[in-house]
Amino acid sequence: MTEKAQEFYVLIERDEDGYYVGEVPQLNACYSQGEILGELLDNIREVIALCLEDEGPESSSEFVGIQKIVI
Repeated sequence: MTEKAQEFYVLIERDEDGYYVGEVPQLNACYSQGEILGELLDNIREVIALCLEDEGPESSSEFVGIQKIVI
């Protein structure tokens, strides 16, 4: 039996040193970084797999979206 594919959203920012930093808001403490975007995406895939091993898929929350607010 094949596992059902899961979909996760990654919030990506660039820090003051130029590194890409990614966070998966659906999973607790699931984040990584990379010098280039491709490296970040490879790293975050590995971290997602580790987070799912630790927490299990049923513990992830539903991603709703991002809202920009200007003050």
